[in-house]
Amino acid sequence: MNISRFDDLLLAAIEQVHAQRLLLVFTSAELPDDPTPEQRAGFEQGEGGVLVPVMCVHQTPNEIGNFEQLKLQAGQFKRPWHVLFASSLSGKGDGLPSVATAEHYLGVMEESIKQGRLDQLIAFDANGDAIAWGQPDVH
Repeated sequence: MNISRFDDLLLAAIEQVHAQRLLLVFTSAELPDDPTPEQRAGFEQGEGGVLVPVMCVHQTPNEIGNFEQLKLQAGQFKRPWHVLFASSLSGKGDGLPSVATAEHYLGVMEESIKQGRLDQLIAFDANGDAIAWGQPDVH
């Protein structure tokens, strides 16, 4: 299945044989520590920066509903975000992975994002569209 929108990911998760728990990390674009004048100028023009996790959540596809509902939920936290990273955990049959397991892997995701290791994650912009890295900056 081609995942070009967040709702495609939800549909794919629902269609899996085993129950899925989605792991979501919302990130915000910020200036790096000790930015160069060029980095600061670019950032002020909406380019560059680093992605910093601002909130993490794990939910089932049914708890999320759709991207618009997720966006409304995220808006309640009053933390602006630019990129949403997603991954999933499979349970066994109808049994979901435990909360402790989900929280552990959310921590792993956060560290991966901080280190720029994004190859195992799918990213979405604030409109729910998948981001293809190497495209123009999403800031």
